[in-house]
Amino acid sequence: MFVSKGRLTMQGNSAMETGTIDFLAKFTDSEQFEKTFKEGMGLVEETANYLDGEGRIDARALDRVGAIAYATESMRLTTRLMQMASWLLLQRAIATGEMNHDEALKEKHRINLSEIGRGHDLKGGEQTPDGLKDLVERSLRLLERIKTLDSMLNRKAVNNDEVNDTTSVGAQLNMLQRAFKIA
Repeated sequence: MFVSKGRLTMQGNSAMETGTIDFLAKFTDSEQFEKTFKEGMGLVEETANYLDGEGRIDARALDRVGAIAYATESMRLTTRLMQMASWLLLQRAIATGEMNHDEALKEKHRINLSEIGRGHDLKGGEQTPDGLKDLVERSLRLLERIKTLDSMLNRKAVNNDEVNDTTSVGAQLNMLQRAFKIA
């Protein structure tokens, strides 16, 4: 059994039996993950408050081209934040045992962190209010950190799969891939 933040789950059994460390469980129980989680969820809330309040006022002062740029940038921002929030919630659900591995894989395919970056420059983008620009920049910095964490978690999962592959053919192929860095 595995105790995490006051929860008792069965998730730790396979790690104890194989002698491996469950990197995801360790990571999601870390201060770094908690800080990232709070920052992401806080940014979602802050963005919603801005867009429903001060942002509406800021948008009224824009000409037609600026208003289109504002609307486009705010849609990009909310899409980015929803994808990041989904990733953070998925990691937490996996770690707490709320989702099994197969369920998590199905959900992970719905999350796309690679296509939610800055995007191309917009005509009228120079009119974007500072409040929106600040939220966009902060979301992009958080996105880069989340992409790095996702890459680390994926690398750990691949390495664990290699360790668990005990067939002689599979083991030999893994050794060759590592030796020649074949993707």
